[in-house]
Amino acid sequence: MFNRLGHFLVRRRKTVLAGFIIAVIAMGATGSLIFARLDSGGYSNPKSESAKAAKYLTDTFKVKDPAIVFAIDAGRSVKDPTVAMEVVRIESELRAEKEVEKTISYWSSGGSPALASSDGKAGYLFIYTVQKDPLAAKDLAKKLQDKYDGKVVSLRIYVGGFATFNYAISNRISKDLAVAESISIPLTFILLLFVFSGLIASAMPLVVGLSAILGAFFLLYLISLATGVSIFALNLVTGMGLGLGIDYSLLMVNRFREELHAGKSVEQSVAQTVATAGKTVFFSGITVMITLSSLMLFPQMFLKSFGYAGVTVVAVAILGAIIPLPAILALLGVKIDKLVVRKSAITPKEDGRWAHTARNVMKRPVAVALLSLIALGVLASPIKNAVFSQVDSRVLPATNKASIAAAYTLSKFPGQQGNPIEIVIPNGGSMTSEVSAYATSLAKVPGIISVGTPEAIGKDIRINAVHSMGSRTPEAEKMIREVRKLSAPKGTLVGGVAADYADSQAAIAKVLPRALGWIALGVLILLFMFTGSIILPIKAVILNVVSLSAMLGAMTWVFIDGHLGFLVGKFTNTGTIDTSMAILISVVTFGLSMDYELFLLSRIKEEHDLGKSNVEAVATGLQRSARIITAAALLLAIVFAAFITSGVTSIKELGFGVAFAIILDATLIRALLVPALMRLFGERNWWAPKAMKRFTISH
Repeated sequence: MFNRLGHFLVRRRKTVLAGFIIAVIAMGATGSLIFARLDSGGYSNPKSESAKAAKYLTDTFKVKDPAIVFAIDAGRSVKDPTVAMEVVRIESELRAEKEVEKTISYWSSGGSPALASSDGKAGYLFIYTVQKDPLAAKDLAKKLQDKYDGKVVSLRIYVGGFATFNYAISNRISKDLAVAESISIPLTFILLLFVFSGLIASAMPLVVGLSAILGAFFLLYLISLATGVSIFALNLVTGMGLGLGIDYSLLMVNRFREELHAGKSVEQSVAQTVATAGKTVFFSGITVMITLSSLMLFPQMFLKSFGYAGVTVVAVAILGAIIPLPAILALLGVKIDKLVVRKSAITPKEDGRWAHTARNVMKRPVAVALLSLIALGVLASPIKNAVFSQVDSRVLPATNKASIAAAYTLSKFPGQQGNPIEIVIPNGGSMTSEVSAYATSLAKVPGIISVGTPEAIGKDIRINAVHSMGSRTPEAEKMIREVRKLSAPKGTLVGGVAADYADSQAAIAKVLPRALGWIALGVLILLFMFTGSIILPIKAVILNVVSLSAMLGAMTWVFIDGHLGFLVGKFTNTGTIDTSMAILISVVTFGLSMDYELFLLSRIKEEHDLGKSNVEAVATGLQRSARIITAAALLLAIVFAAFITSGVTSIKELGFGVAFAIILDATLIRALLVPALMRLFGERNWWAPKAMKRFTISH
């Protein structure tokens, strides 16, 4: 099939290329609309108890969260008449905004103690907008932050809240993405000149990478018409698009040159390239897609978005590598070696440094395997200190206005008045004594500083409980578990931001085994089909798990233990790693590792099928593929490492985690452990029951 596709692409190369250009322009024009539809939220589990409570509060009690929160520091008693006059004027201005539905403050509520700071010199002003979703008011948040954040007459105003955080993080990520690309793209292009050894050949990744990014934007736009898509998904699209463009182009161009230099015609070279490297790209891409699709199993929109982004960008990258790229190679022919930078690198060597490395490793396989595993164990050891949580305002730089507002609020106010625990008791009006006893026991839960008077609408009861700690912290999660252990009236629903966080963490823990099972099963089946071996897929999965443990250990060492600050830059150390980001990094790096695994195994198997011994097949396979894997890994690591420059901590984690894992995989794992284990298993590497052999593909 792939051979026939190669011949077809040669014969129709101009038509294929013209169609590709038209498709890319159309996808780019439509895909640009995705930017206005992205969301910075999506951490909630929509099927959780807290989600049911939120729906009850909205539908029955008509409760809305404030989109924007002003913390107003008067510098004197909030009861001072001049302070009240100034705040009344500000509230009047705010109510005149067409997007503002209402405001509530310490001063307009009649001096509610819950809305005053612990020292009595500051008060809250809550702003409710006409939008149903508080996060949607980020334009208003920007406007109000620009106008009010800072000194206003004699008051110092700190502007925070959900919409303000949404605006701050969206704005920061957009700017950081531009900075990361301004660093990675020029640097990557310079390195591509040396890796591809020529100016013309080095342009090939742009064909695949650009089409992958624009195609993914187009598909994400279509997806966004039906469901939410996180703004964080943009980082994965650009990183994976450029990275896979490099990976797949290197594999295809290298094989095309190899066939040309073997004396074959341009058409034969293209056909053989598609039949070998193209087939590898297809299967490795499908493996990555299966891995990334596991993110869609999680209920949170944030993680689902990365699943959508990953699957779409990989799918388009595969198409870009096996359709327009061969057509371009057919048009270029021997001109692919024009404008050469390094003549010595354009002709693949039968024997060389990588083959010698493999043979040396296979002379001492036990020692190499043991030392490699010890090194990986040392890297993984800090994982014992890992604590997982979710992002809050501290994910932003400490100098960001939204982050400053959140820090001020936490230090000055006795509790999370803007984010209380919201408890709904359907038909609670008929259970007065039970409700009263429940409220009393609720006040005794560690972390809760006040419990409001039960509010009734019809037969339903609502209770607010203010807590002292941040809503998205391990401490808040523990508090919610204690609340839910209490003897409560039948049908009680515990909601609010802290409960939403606890439910999200619980959902991740519940779905994670299923997601891991999906990845393992999919990868084992595909690798078996590709290699015809039972041993190699199992070994590949185990090695990847070990590699991921080392990566998570390194992330713990940096982002929790606080090392390598000079490398990753300043960030607020919360003592935790973002749970969702840790899962994303693990899934992405697992997928990319399998990409490199297939690159390597495809050449080893090809050599083994030609009759070479296990040792020689490994040596030759490593010689033919290790340069590609190492170069691709280095370039991909640079693309992701550029994200370390971001001011958003979770994006720093993404950049560091993926870059570290890729480099580790391409060096210690592929160059040392894989050859050592291949030598130890010998011909058993290729074993499988005869009855199963018919389910494998022919190479």
